[in-house]
Amino acid sequence: MNQSLLFLRLALFLCVIAIFPARAESKNGVIQCANLIYAGTQTSRCFSDEFLSSIQKKTSVVTERRFKPVKLGSNDLFQFPFVVMTGESSFRLSEVERENMKRYLSNGGFLLASAGCSSKDWNKSFRMEMKSILPDAPLKSIPFEHPIYQTVYQIKKLTLSHGGTEKATLEGIEINGRIVAVYSSEGLNDTAHNKGCCCCGGNEVQNSLEVNVNILAYALMH
Repeated sequence: MNQSLLFLRLALFLCVIAIFPARAESKNGVIQCANLIYAGTQTSRCFSDEFLSSIQKKTSVVTERRFKPVKLGSNDLFQFPFVVMTGESSFRLSEVERENMKRYLSNGGFLLASAGCSSKDWNKSFRMEMKSILPDAPLKSIPFEHPIYQTVYQIKKLTLSHGGTEKATLEGIEINGRIVAVYSSEGLNDTAHNKGCCCCGGNEVQNSLEVNVNILAYALMH
């Protein structure tokens, strides 16, 4: 995408926020993103927020540099245009959390989900929950021709820390022609930019910083 066109579209989005403040929690036009607390008290500190600073350097988007914690079961969820959900163990959502997630994704919200440490247990739980929440909108592989790989950085493949790159892909959930959630079973936590965290032997996406920048830009433009 032409860089000047990207700047224009993102600037227009900020104008939309000024007109419809319920679309996103902001201070003087600053985009705020949330880290979900779910299944009671589960969350993760090992998802790097470095991409929030990177998108500000690359585009006209102004962001808070840190995530805000928010409970999936609370009404505060609907104040954020973009939320991150990650973890390393199995979980089960409450009915209130499921209802909130469905309403959030069906009304303009965007979810970036990642299996921390490439956790198979978390992957299984996430897939089961999303199938229950949105049975008519299954997770599907996002081809590399999709604009989500081209919004800011040109991404031609996902590089994995332990190989298998040729098979790696993002998955998405689409509602009314719009991708509302992006998921990586390998993990987009970008632990290289998070002190005290590692991928714990998981096959993490190494170019996740660039991927996450693209995902946020896509979410704000659509």
